Amino acid sequence: MPDHEPGDQPIEGEEAIIRLLAPLTCGAAGAFDLRDDCAVLEPEPGHELVLKTDPIAAGVHFPASAAPADIGFKALAVNVSDLAAKGARPRAYLMALSFPEAPRRHWLIQFRAGLHEAQARFGCHLLGGDTDRRPGPVTISITVVGSVPRGRMVRRGTARVGDGLFVSGTLGDAALGLQLFGDPTRAAALGLSAEMAQHLLARYHRPQPRLALASVLIEHATAAMDLSDGVAKDLGRMCAASGCAAKVRLADLPLSPAAAQAVTVDPGLWAAVVAGGDDYEILASISPDRQARFEAAAHAAGVPVRRIGTLTEGSGVVLEGLDGRPLDLARSGWDHFAAGPLPRRA
Repeated sequence: MPDHEPGDQPIEGEEAIIRLLAPLTCGAAGAFDLRDDCAVLEPEPGHELVLKTDPIAAGVHFPASAAPADIGFKALAVNVSDLAAKGARPRAYLMALSFPEAPRRHWLIQFRAGLHEAQARFGCHLLGGDTDRRPGPVTISITVVGSVPRGRMVRRGTARVGDGLFVSGTLGDAALGLQLFGDPTRAAALGLSAEMAQHLLARYHRPQPRLALASVLIEHATAAMDLSDGVAKDLGRMCAASGCAAKVRLADLPLSPAAAQAVTVDPGLWAAVVAGGDDYEILASISPDRQARFEAAAHAAGVPVRRIGTLTEGSGVVLEGLDGRPLDLARSGWDHFAAGPLPRRA
């Protein structure tokens, strides 16, 4: 954690941390105000529970100097993004916090504020969890619980040859935002306006899960997954699970005005667009006969989508560059266990 506020004090005792976090339960009966060892969550009639765990750690997934409210928001958002891609509605979450030392009261209050904002936006609440002290960076481990109509969860391994590939929103913004956070002078070098730079930074610090697309995916998608490790890598995962190949044109990838400006000035940044990660958009495969209806339903839900390619026979992913030749990437996307020293996303 960064330097503390003047006059701020470390929180003494685990119970004090729990008391500060208890308001995040929003009074849900099954949370028991965080005063029990377990929580209770009853599935809705005709629905199944969908579970997802995606921890984040300082220095790997977020800068240690990031605003605690942003850290709290992002910790929940990255998990909810996976639920959206499955067609699920978030209901509650469990959270485990690990600190190398007792957290400061101001830090924890701001962290709670970011979580509260996120859960209010996504429609869920804290159900329980744990805290501990251990060597290493601050780590937030969230398990989010969602619900989906029985038998309707959208898988990532059910795409079919001939399906069109669609993505929501825009790609590359968060990866470029991380670069600006690490080197603020990059914005001027890339010719970015203040508004463009702020857009990229916000996309990195505050992912926006595409929950409005969840029901549209249930109705129209043959397969879907969230994009967290870069479109090249995540599309490769979908293809491997589905037993097919994919062809994507770089020119078809949706870019924000800020990202378009950046790659125009520095074409080398296309690698960040396809492999940088942290997009938290949705990748979906749609059969040819449903593509027009999918696009119309997504538009009605207020979520922009764009077709970026097609699933074909074979295996692997071909990314066609702006020159029409296959793009050669040094790495396809984020991998915690790639060879070499511990990778850093933050």
